[in-house]
Amino acid sequence: MTKILLKNNLATQSHLLVITNAFKNEFGLPDKVNDYIVNALKEPGKTTLTYNYIGKYISVFVPDKKMPAPQLHEALRRHGATVADGINAHKGSELYIYNQTANAPLSLFAAEGMALGNYQFGRHRTEKVKGVNTLKTIFIANSKLKNGQVTELGILCEATCRARDLVNEPVNILNAQALAKAFEHMGKEAGFDVQVLNRKKIKELKMGGLLAVNAGSVDEPTFTIMQYKPRGAKNKKPLVLVGKGVVYDTGGLSLKPTANSMDYMKCDMAGAAAVGCAMYAIAAAKLKVHVVALVPATDNRPGYNAFAPGDIITMMNGSTVEMLNSDAEGRMILADALHYAKQFDPDLLIDIATLTGSASAAIGPQGMVGMGTANKKQRDVLQHCGLQVHERIAEFPFWDDYDDLLKSEVADLKNIGGPVAGAITAGKFLAKFTDYPFYHLDMVAPAFLHSKDSYRGKGGTGVGVRLFFEFAKRY
Repeated sequence: MTKILLKNNLATQSHLLVITNAFKNEFGLPDKVNDYIVNALKEPGKTTLTYNYIGKYISVFVPDKKMPAPQLHEALRRHGATVADGINAHKGSELYIYNQTANAPLSLFAAEGMALGNYQFGRHRTEKVKGVNTLKTIFIANSKLKNGQVTELGILCEATCRARDLVNEPVNILNAQALAKAFEHMGKEAGFDVQVLNRKKIKELKMGGLLAVNAGSVDEPTFTIMQYKPRGAKNKKPLVLVGKGVVYDTGGLSLKPTANSMDYMKCDMAGAAAVGCAMYAIAAAKLKVHVVALVPATDNRPGYNAFAPGDIITMMNGSTVEMLNSDAEGRMILADALHYAKQFDPDLLIDIATLTGSASAAIGPQGMVGMGTANKKQRDVLQHCGLQVHERIAEFPFWDDYDDLLKSEVADLKNIGGPVAGAITAGKFLAKFTDYPFYHLDMVAPAFLHSKDSYRGKGGTGVGVRLFFEFAKRY
């Protein structure tokens, strides 16, 4: 993980990112280099510049004063990722951010983009390969920032990269039990409680949805309960986070029909990674908020006694579900978790899941789909947080009419609503198992990318971690 540190003095030979409104040569550069940079930045519309001075990589970023803050911060993150690429191309190990503006926090956004953009998943490579990133340390120099701000950013970047690691691990290495152990390890490190329920306990609790999805697998399911309750927590009732933990999804007997779609179904536990790693960040940063996180976990296979279309499943809350598509399995395991959450009397519960192709088709990887019964203030704060960290939420309608699409002739509910409004009917299905303020996030598209997107990289993105951390800070 790339380190982010404060440092007062500037190493004149190091690679450099300068954030400035008017470039000042504080770096011992020759006059001709200084003149080139100053004149180049006078070009209309010129906001960035890259200069290579005797192997020293120099990048300049000029903030657009007219740009709304969230957009400016995202522009800095994306520029930071570009700078990280440049440093790695130069085989550099460290870089200094030097901020010549009065807005000290701008350095944090640049560092965030660099650290996240520098992420690589290469733990299973046994041979030396080209393209291994060399950037190890980011120094923020000449800054009025406090150590705590930089430490917090480091924790958040580390938590996001941990989530990426989990999402990128294949199921032969990260099954349900291994995922639960990863959460136990994080709990010990950061200081939050972790309890893992095995198949026997899950059966005693009559979690019919989780057991049904697991029936086709040789590996046992797990149900992980994480809780962070610091002294002086600002909320009397907990914020509860629930993440879908399908560690691999074949679609079950309703085998996935789309070509190559199973190649990356190790990412179907991205929601679980998001809530577990958000818990790590919240506890490590010692935020004064009571948070509970729940993760039902299993793989979804067509073997053994796999649940079959037409089966009627009795859920933990005693209601019955006519299972018409085994590839709509995420809502089945989440439903049991939502019912289990009632014992915590949540002030608000947010679930996050790679749930429907409909959400991806509707808005693409540019954001998440959201909906639910949370009050306006809660939804507004969540939306605001999404804009601040650029994990945006497109809110879908949650009208009562959609409930009709889930009616079954032989059970209380169907697990699919039909060919239209698939993302909404999935949310409506989940709402049936709640009696508290509830919000559902469908993060299917941005959870795993097939090509690099700036600091989000390729593969698991860790989306959700930064959103939940920001929300907990403002809760």
